[in-house]
Amino acid sequence: MGKSSRDKRDVYYRFAKEGHFRSRSAFKLLQIDEEFDLFTGVSYVVDLCAVPGGWSQVILQRLGSKVDDQSAHIVAVDVQPMAPLQGVVEIKGDITKKETAAEIIEQFKGKPAQLVLCDGAPDVIGMPDFDEYTQGQLMLAALDIAIHVLAPGGTFLTKAFRGKNIGSILSHFQMFFVDVIITKPRTSRNSSIESFVLCKEFTRSRIENPDRPITFKACGSEEGYDSDTTYSLELEDREYTYTEPEQVPIEPPYAHFLSLQQDGKIRNIRLDE
Repeated sequence: MGKSSRDKRDVYYRFAKEGHFRSRSAFKLLQIDEEFDLFTGVSYVVDLCAVPGGWSQVILQRLGSKVDDQSAHIVAVDVQPMAPLQGVVEIKGDITKKETAAEIIEQFKGKPAQLVLCDGAPDVIGMPDFDEYTQGQLMLAALDIAIHVLAPGGTFLTKAFRGKNIGSILSHFQMFFVDVIITKPRTSRNSSIESFVLCKEFTRSRIENPDRPITFKACGSEEGYDSDTTYSLELEDREYTYTEPEQVPIEPPYAHFLSLQQDGKIRNIRLDE
C-alpha cells in the first residue's frame, strides 16, 4: 500500500522513477530550462547541494555530446556523499567555505563556470520564520560561491522560500546580476513556499539601483500534470508499472538509528503506544 499510495499521490515522483531520475526535482530544472534556455553555449556547470543527483542528471542530459567528448565539465558539490554519475566530478564540501570555491576552480583547471545551480534547502522544522531564515542563509552561501566561480555574463539559479524577508535577500542578488527573475515551475506544488531565483548576466562590479523591480514568471505548460492533484495509477497515455527508485540513499540520516535498532540498543517505538 505504501509504495502505490505514494505513487498515486505524486505523479512527478512516478515519472522521475520511470525516467530513471534520482529525484522528482529533476522536472523542476527541466521546466525552468524549457522556459529560459539555461544550457545553450554552456560547458562549465556547478551543481551545488547536489545530492541525490537529479539535477546533475539533467545537466548531463542537456550537455549531451559535450560531456562525451570532454569539452563540458560538471562539478557537483554537497556535504553528503553522492552516488557516482559518469561525467560528473563530485566534491564533498561545505558551500559556506571558501576552500570549496577554490576546489571547484581547481577542478575546472582555473576556468570559470558559466552556470551555477543550487537546489539546496535546510531540513525544515515547520516554523516558517526560522525555515525562511535558514534558507536565506543557504541562498547567500550559494551566491558567495557563484561570485567566486562564475564568468562575467554567467547565470545563477537557486531555490528560495517566499517570506517577508525575501526582498532583502534578493537585493544582494541584484548587486551582481543584470536580470533577477523569480520563477515557479509547475512541478513545484502550489502549497509549497518554494520558488526559484534566476540571475542572469553576472558582473563583478556592483550594479547601481539594486532596488529595481524583479520579474515573476511561472514555467511549465498549463496543459501538463498538476503536482497538487492526485491522479489514477492508470493514466491515459501509459499503463502503470511499479518502478524502483533510481538511486537509494547511500548515507541516509536515519541509518544510525536503524543500526542501533538492529543491534538491540534501542527498541522499536510504536506510535500507538
